[in-house]
Amino acid sequence: MFSKTEKRVHKAGQTGLASLALLSILSGCVSAERAPVRGGTAPPAAQAANTKVPTRPVPAVVAPARPAITRAPVGLENLIHDQWRLFPGRTGVAIMRVDGGEWVLGRRMDELFPQQSVSKTWVALTVLDMVDQGKLRLDQKVRITRDDLAVFHQPIRDEVIANGSIELSVLSLLEQAIRASDNTANDSLLRTAGGPQAVNSFIARKNLGAIRFGPGERALQSGIAGLEWNQEYAIGRRFYTARDAVPLAARKAALDRYLNDPIDGASPQAIVGALAKLAKGELLSASSTRLMLDIMSRTSSGPNRLKAGVPAGWSFLHKTGTGQVLPPVSTGYNDIGIMTAPDGTRYAVVVMMGSTTASIPQRMTFMQFVSRAVASYHQN
Repeated sequence: MFSKTEKRVHKAGQTGLASLALLSILSGCVSAERAPVRGGTAPPAAQAANTKVPTRPVPAVVAPARPAITRAPVGLENLIHDQWRLFPGRTGVAIMRVDGGEWVLGRRMDELFPQQSVSKTWVALTVLDMVDQGKLRLDQKVRITRDDLAVFHQPIRDEVIANGSIELSVLSLLEQAIRASDNTANDSLLRTAGGPQAVNSFIARKNLGAIRFGPGERALQSGIAGLEWNQEYAIGRRFYTARDAVPLAARKAALDRYLNDPIDGASPQAIVGALAKLAKGELLSASSTRLMLDIMSRTSSGPNRLKAGVPAGWSFLHKTGTGQVLPPVSTGYNDIGIMTAPDGTRYAVVVMMGSTTASIPQRMTFMQFVSRAVASYHQN
């Protein structure tokens, strides 16, 4: 028999999933993942020479005080476990209540999973920490040339190719890297911050735990594919052509090495802890915290992942990640975010699919189940 709370989730159409077959049926109702908008840079205001931090409303840094709830709902943990064990592949889940007493629950919480573009979060935080220290400015210009272009999703590439080079502000690059998940924007920020060592130093200094960073998009993606990076791969579909020429056995061996020991690996528990610290203003200044949360609240990628399960009246901010595919296996399909209830209580939620044979609709349905279940078990 369902408890009263479980009945509420069942009524929402998600907890009655008794098998993966039924999960697949439900997933047919989910639209295909919408690709981030291409072909543009950040809004004009973000590119102005005298850039200002946006003044639009953003999630609060400090939630209202309330009685502490330090134990995770047993029903929620059971529901997550039941669906997690039915989902094909290796998946990690972590949920943390940030306000009103912290608790954490999940599955495979301490294992390292490929982050892919989730790792852009740590680059952005490193850059904003340097802004707080006076080492960088938001309106500081960064020059980007053809030699700086990366691979896969990079909306600013066409503008760079058309003009030979462009200059964008640090704030504009932050917008592009987080909101649009632009790989060239992210690598440009990484270069400006001082490289992977600067990001790893930030992670260590802020005691974020089991989170790795490195080595940047070009070296990361080419290594996963069994290739050595060549700057020509940044143009058109040359990377795909080169990857297709790699013998299948060699490509599979490279992918397996990456999955077994991901150079950009992070544990779900470390990520929810880092998100909680960000939400509470423990990583950055108040202004930089508001800016980071604001940009994450406008993320355009992954609208049908965790976000689609967040109920009306709640707010949500997040960062997605998507890895390479070697059929029938997809890798690094991730979403991390902060859900905020109408009463101001926040939950950090992480779903990391290291490798799976599930279809995209099935993956999105599982993520939506997680965020919907969190909201259904919310206690004031």
